Amino acid sequence: MNKLQFDNDYAYGAHPQVLRHLVATNDLAMAPYGADECSERARKLIREACETPDANVFFLTGGTQANAVVIDSMLYQHEGVISVDTGHINVHEAGAIEFSEHKVIAMPGSEGKLRADDLSRYLAEFFGDCRYEHCVCPGLVYITLPTELGTLYTAKELADIYHVCQTYKILLYVDGARLGYGLTSPANDITLPYLAHHCDAFYIGGTKCGALCGEAVVFTHNNANRYFFSIQKQHGAVVAKGRLNGAQFEALFTDNLYFDICRHGVEMAMQMKEMFRRKGYQLYLDSPTNQQFIVIANRDIGRLEQHIAFTRFAYYDDNHTICRFVTSWATTPERLEALDKVI
Repeated sequence: MNKLQFDNDYAYGAHPQVLRHLVATNDLAMAPYGADECSERARKLIREACETPDANVFFLTGGTQANAVVIDSMLYQHEGVISVDTGHINVHEAGAIEFSEHKVIAMPGSEGKLRADDLSRYLAEFFGDCRYEHCVCPGLVYITLPTELGTLYTAKELADIYHVCQTYKILLYVDGARLGYGLTSPANDITLPYLAHHCDAFYIGGTKCGALCGEAVVFTHNNANRYFFSIQKQHGAVVAKGRLNGAQFEALFTDNLYFDICRHGVEMAMQMKEMFRRKGYQLYLDSPTNQQFIVIANRDIGRLEQHIAFTRFAYYDDNHTICRFVTSWATTPERLEALDKVI
């Protein structure tokens, strides 16, 4: 018997409309390295959606790759990047940032979120120390939307963080691997244009949001490093057939597809959350996005794992484990019904 798949949001291939567009453009000869017609149209659609006509848009293939290239391009050699301790670059990217010789400066967060007051206090203390020039200098702040715990920044929280960054003349970069699931959550009050006007760069996740692969990096103020392509090349992150990523984002940003399919993924997650609640399970926290964190008795985990693919996320106590269940654009009501019967 095949297991029910709730382990991640990239187990399935691509949305049928994305695949159809890849097939429809397959026989057309196009320029390499992202200079193709599909990529150009996708950039135009993304700029329009972000309401940033002068934005620089680049397509990369994966999230860790995007983070490593973007962060390397935004920092000087002596600078590091601030992240909450649960941040993806600090925990789950195998030291990719440090591999490019930039330190990750980890700070405690609250339910996965960086607090503006904590950031302001840290920067005030850092630059108030007369010896700060002997230390790795914070040149960039990294946050994720949604966070690694599925939580969301409010519009005010994002604006407050950006204000602190501007006060200290450092940059703000937003990891949007699951951005679509954040923007379409009923608890969200941030729009794509608002995000674009309250950070210096971010990326729109495709891999987890209906594409086979691909992330669209947006430098919001025509502020990309002038040598970004060369830095991308150094990281082995330039795809000769750049049309692969461009065509997928052209499809995703046509007729609101990206937001429609991500909204479906969130709706499935909200139904799943209520399903666990009805069965008496405890939520570790109340996530409003497609990642749900459930406290499960250790004695029950083995039984559930026979039928369901999910993640043992973190220790809770001696008798319980925090487990992660994830929905996506590909989750169906039928799969939720099957999950309901097992739990």
